[in-house]
Amino acid sequence: MLKNMFKKTYTVIDTKYRSQRKEEEPNIPQGLWRKCNKCGQPIYVEDVKNNFYVCPKCGGYFRVHAFRRIEMLIDEGTFEEWNGDMEFTNPLNFPGYERKVQAAKERTNLNEAIVTGKGKIGGQETAFGVCDARFLMSSMGHIVGEKVTQMVERATSEKLPVILFACSGGARMQEGIVSLMQMAKTSAALKKHHEAGQLFISVLTDPTTGGVTASFAMLGDIILAEPNALIGFAGPRVIEQTIRQKLPEGFQRAEFLLEHGFVDKIVERKDQKEVLSQILRLHGKGEENGYVIPDNVEEAAGIVREPLMSSSLFDFGRNKRNSKKKENSVPEEKTAWDMVQLSRAAGRLTAADYINAVFDEFVEFHGDRYFGDDGAIIGGIASFHGRPVTVIGQQKGKNTKENIKCNFGMPSPEGYRKALRLMKQAETFGRPVICLVDTPGAFCGLEAEERGQGEAIARNLFEMASLKVPVLSIVIGEGGSGGALALAVANEVWMMENAIYSILSPEGFASILWKDSKKAPDAARVMKITAVDLYEQGFIEQIIPEEEPANSDTLPVLSAILKGKMEEFLLKYDVMTEDEIVEQRYKRFRVM
Repeated sequence: MLKNMFKKTYTVIDTKYRSQRKEEEPNIPQGLWRKCNKCGQPIYVEDVKNNFYVCPKCGGYFRVHAFRRIEMLIDEGTFEEWNGDMEFTNPLNFPGYERKVQAAKERTNLNEAIVTGKGKIGGQETAFGVCDARFLMSSMGHIVGEKVTQMVERATSEKLPVILFACSGGARMQEGIVSLMQMAKTSAALKKHHEAGQLFISVLTDPTTGGVTASFAMLGDIILAEPNALIGFAGPRVIEQTIRQKLPEGFQRAEFLLEHGFVDKIVERKDQKEVLSQILRLHGKGEENGYVIPDNVEEAAGIVREPLMSSSLFDFGRNKRNSKKKENSVPEEKTAWDMVQLSRAAGRLTAADYINAVFDEFVEFHGDRYFGDDGAIIGGIASFHGRPVTVIGQQKGKNTKENIKCNFGMPSPEGYRKALRLMKQAETFGRPVICLVDTPGAFCGLEAEERGQGEAIARNLFEMASLKVPVLSIVIGEGGSGGALALAVANEVWMMENAIYSILSPEGFASILWKDSKKAPDAARVMKITAVDLYEQGFIEQIIPEEEPANSDTLPVLSAILKGKMEEFLLKYDVMTEDEIVEQRYKRFRVM
């Protein structure tokens, strides 16, 4: 009987909202129960609301109305709407267009398919726009384009970051070429915003397609996505009808884009406010986190202002005097080959280990925006004593599964392009760059050559030479050839005591010169690849002493040493202009 009562009640609700759901699905109608269109289970509407409009049974995401999204993310009482009422026009005099728009206005209580304004997220002020799929599938007509453009222009003028939640079926067909031009208009406004050094975070929700994908939605400095969101230029139905092929499972979903390098991070709805607040905070200048450059910065760093670097090293004399403290010495019984083995030791600390230990917080970003996301490169933004920094590392695994995931620390072209993207982003926002080098060399497979391995490395060398922010590179394990140098065109290069840095592996060296890879120990000795060898030749600035072995047990000691030295480094470069930073880096390599 109870089952029949529920069925009767649900039938009434389903009939009442069938026509609305046909156009708006999967929005939640007003009522007690509904059927999840993903898992098919009956769900209580109030439970869905309390769960951020996510099905509590299958985790499926429902679309969120614009003002509900604002309520979920913007600090209470801080939202100020911009351009809430803009006059409608029918640029092509398209038959029936006015009636369709008027019906959408009455049904949604919105003026158009996007709500824009400003508010605070976790206390951080930002311009904020959110699309609403109830209004003609949030297609982009001239008013949507104008609201986005005016929001970005005002944000640029007021020095505010921009956050845009995209959800759209694409261009608005009734406006034809006028709709097409909104793609260029919004993109041009975002270009000016970017050139002004202001942040743009794009959040992709289900669906984000067509002209919106091919314009403002994919232009974020940081691109986030909701789980399983449909994201693509041409919709799957159009693609299938065009190429007459069945598309693979998961095609054009958020996870697909993350794997292929177009999304920085997938963020669950319940975590979005926290993640957005963290990103906004890390793109500040540090004052929000308590970081202030001291007035007597040179004295604090122990700096004596001298002409730009000559052939001598900055700290050579000081470090040599401290050699008795083991800072720049190696026990006599340890050979170069011993150092090679230590640099490759199983369980040796990885880039991720140092990042988690040295920095207060770290938000990892993914993808090169061209092809894929390379597990051999880990990178993102972090906080160091309250100061935002960009951190990039070459990542090795500690077991077979991890090594397969990160390709044994051998980056592919997309890894180097991801690293460069993050460096250029750091330059835009004035963040120092810290690189952790640990690779046997760049990946030399067929696919890496097809995707331009040589060009990717060369491009890094080219662009890093002129970065206007200080760059510090630390060789924490193996520094193998151009694959390592692509992250080491820095103002200073340091090495862990048991790290190596060379033109290629000792085995490769012995095979090429002596036709016998078994002579690798002899090759290691003559190649001069240890930290002390390179320090004495003037190729690195500092050697970081290691508590042996460098593993999780000694990480607290090693991280404490690195923290102290990094603080000195950052204070040193705080007093230099952008031109001085670039010139110092150029002269560092010019004398070699």
